[in-house]
Amino acid sequence: MSHPHPELGRPSPLPANGLRVTPLGGLGEIGRNMTVFEYGGRLLIVDCGVLFPEEEQPGIDLILPDFSSIRDRLDDIEGIVLTHGHEDHIGGVPFLLREKPDIPLIGSKLTLALIEAKLQEHRIRPYTLEVTEGHRERIGPFDCEFVAVNHSIPDALAVAIRTPAGMVVHTGDFKMDQLPLDNRLTDLHAFARLSEEGIDLLLSDSTNAEVPGFVPPERDISNVLRQVFAGARKRIIVASFASHVHRIQQILDAAHEYGRRVAFVGRSMVRNMGIARDLGYLRVPPGLVVDVKTLDDLPDSEVVLVCTGSQGEPMAALSRMANRDHQIRIVQGDTVILASSLIPGNENAVYRVINGLTRWGANVVHKGNAKVHVSGHASAGELLYFYNICRPKNLMPVHGEWRHLRANAELGALTGVPHDRIVIAEDGVVVDLIDGRAKISGKVQAGYVYVDGLSVGDVGEPALKDRKILGDEGIISVFMVLDSSTGKITGGPHIQARGSGIEDAAFSAVLPKIVDVLERSAQDGVVEAHQMQQLVRRTLGKWVSDTYRRRPMILPVVVEV
Repeated sequence: MSHPHPELGRPSPLPANGLRVTPLGGLGEIGRNMTVFEYGGRLLIVDCGVLFPEEEQPGIDLILPDFSSIRDRLDDIEGIVLTHGHEDHIGGVPFLLREKPDIPLIGSKLTLALIEAKLQEHRIRPYTLEVTEGHRERIGPFDCEFVAVNHSIPDALAVAIRTPAGMVVHTGDFKMDQLPLDNRLTDLHAFARLSEEGIDLLLSDSTNAEVPGFVPPERDISNVLRQVFAGARKRIIVASFASHVHRIQQILDAAHEYGRRVAFVGRSMVRNMGIARDLGYLRVPPGLVVDVKTLDDLPDSEVVLVCTGSQGEPMAALSRMANRDHQIRIVQGDTVILASSLIPGNENAVYRVINGLTRWGANVVHKGNAKVHVSGHASAGELLYFYNICRPKNLMPVHGEWRHLRANAELGALTGVPHDRIVIAEDGVVVDLIDGRAKISGKVQAGYVYVDGLSVGDVGEPALKDRKILGDEGIISVFMVLDSSTGKITGGPHIQARGSGIEDAAFSAVLPKIVDVLERSAQDGVVEAHQMQQLVRRTLGKWVSDTYRRRPMILPVVVEV
């Protein structure tokens, strides 16, 4: 198995008979999925998603793929193929289209409807091409065939990309549920047909590669939900992804059976479920869904609220309910259902929300204590079955953390893919398919791009490091007035602390040391404000560390007069 090396340089020019594959996100992480294919000087992008921030990224709203390696080649992009409508596959599209709004978007009906609604908020009207399973479309030099796959959202597609360099199949996210709620199976017949033609490189979903066996059918959840609904005496509050149409359908069915009304809470949930209903993907009995404002007129035993926040996102509805920062107040006897999986890295945030809800008296039902979720990604047994059907000549695991990619690679090897034809890459690592072999040829920049409010890319790692220090250790400010002609301090130093746990009065012990250091520096001819700031920072920092074993941010301010 080949793997990236930290010393990889920029790739050499792509030979005329080669196909280049550059993942800009989704490898070594769950989210931010984006892969760039290049042939004959033209580019095709598959997916452009976002990654949601973790605790060590305070203040960040979203994390985007790094577009820098293609920014000067936007005119070479033939289109963006979207495999399905989850945020980790479409959330980055508005930010790429800001740079070139006329890049065509190719996807299924529901996927395009979801991204078009999102783009309206950015005032972008995209060029779109709707495709369905079995559809074959020429997109520049890329001959694309779309294949139905089953996932946790309707209308998901895999894509087979044919070029003179060979055929690449990108699975997108998929599983092999044999009893799907929408009766739309992963099209194994189509994959077998592609296998007969010859799959030169397979990019396969790795998320559940460590999980043995097969994913349980989605419809198994229905009975569990009925049991929860039957036992609930007050309101039922369900948290789910705003795009999980299948799960919301099961909630609607259970609510209808037990005589409850349903209200959607949160802009994205209201928008997406409205789209799914209008397009026929969500079946809503008449009168079942009501406006949240009308719920006060109903008894608690007839209410179901469906909201976002299943991953513990700080600003999502469920987190705000847990923190008593939402108009909907959790009361003793409410039932809360977390109907989604735990995305790796979100565990602490989710359990913090569960604890908060439990504190207010809610009965919290989640994957840990009830079968209220099944994964949308193929487990190891399904992947083995899939590889035996596809028989790829080269394999590149995608969509997963390092442990998932490694496990997926091992599964491929077990089914007969030679170890030297399995490529484990990471974001930015360039893989070239030349003469039927896939090999790593270099690396391009593919770091995190942070969205903070209206700012995109302005916040970097140094700023995040400062924010973390401020959050963990606080800040100490030192104000001084400097006579620029003599170099003497004529006012201060005045010290104030915020969030450090140190009382302002305690700094009287270090003030003489700071004054002494500054006086000696003035005698030595050091009168430049920046140098004095550094002296104050070192002196005060050492005292705080020695006295309190803390490392707060120290901000000296020198005003020259």
